[in-house]
Amino acid sequence: MNRFKAFLKRKDIEISFKRYGIDALGAMAQGLFCSLLIGTIIKTLGDQLHAEFLSTIGAYAMAVAGPAMAVAIGYALKASPMVLFSLVAVGWAANSEGGAGGPLAVLIIAIIASECGKAVSKETKVDILVTPAVTIFVGVGLSMLIAPPIGYAASAFGSLIMYATELQPLLMGITVSVLVGIALTLPISSAAICAALSLTGLAGGAATAGCCAQMVGFAVMSFKENKWGGLVSQGIGTSMLQMPNIVKNPRVWIAPIITSAITGPIATCVFKLQMNGAPINSGMGTCGMCGPIGVITGWLSPSDAALTNGASAISPSTFDWVGLALVCIVLPAVITPLLNMILRKIGWVKDGDLKLA
Repeated sequence: MNRFKAFLKRKDIEISFKRYGIDALGAMAQGLFCSLLIGTIIKTLGDQLHAEFLSTIGAYAMAVAGPAMAVAIGYALKASPMVLFSLVAVGWAANSEGGAGGPLAVLIIAIIASECGKAVSKETKVDILVTPAVTIFVGVGLSMLIAPPIGYAASAFGSLIMYATELQPLLMGITVSVLVGIALTLPISSAAICAALSLTGLAGGAATAGCCAQMVGFAVMSFKENKWGGLVSQGIGTSMLQMPNIVKNPRVWIAPIITSAITGPIATCVFKLQMNGAPINSGMGTCGMCGPIGVITGWLSPSDAALTNGASAISPSTFDWVGLALVCIVLPAVITPLLNMILRKIGWVKDGDLKLA
């Protein structure tokens, strides 16, 4: 046992909650932002400006989300260059096989493949063959075995969301907003789930409310710790950046979740907010303002998925515009910090709990 522990120490393989649940998870969130999320922002901008070259650039960035996440995880685990480069194939396989659960599959599989690659790295005279072969064989093999079930589990989560859309607007607004908002911040793809479910209409509006509550909420309530950089990276980037902090203190998640439970039914019951743009926008929140842009696009020119579900173009009223601004920006920016102040007063959240790495 001592020899094994010495081997792990020599290989810098640290089997710990911090290494996997905080370091790797935080790095994966950055990899996701630098591929899928920034790509979606660029593509949306290109689509709106009718700039085909921007749309193409965005599509290419979105396509490499799996490799970007896997390499980011390997970097956080201090993998050697040979392992790190081999994780490109692993990330592609895990994300492709995982479907809606792609990011979660990449997280699990890339960690295992990376550590296996590190274990054999520089242990033989043919390291240039052994290290990438082991890393890729383990990673792609696991992708074929366990990524699809992870994807099915994510789809089941999506089915729960679809079931919620059949409920009356109050309960639906709360359920969909909270669940999709949570999915946005977790290492699963809320955008992929919404796209797979063709989530549009009133349910899409509730999903947008929940995502915006998470992103704007975290961005504003952590402003003291993260200043303007954190405001932009979370408010227009992704609230997934807070996952390492949520793992360390789950109570920091209470305020955004409660906020989504408030803004969701306001969206469905008061403003009848519908997302009739591309379904993927239902799970994007304020990432590149794709959520609000999707709502506006749906008003003027509904997507094919929305048209299939019975949507039609409308001329938005002042009431619609006010509702969009309140649900997506104003209410999350006001309610979440107020709730967080209460949590701070009772000692559940402390200074530094929301600091980004």
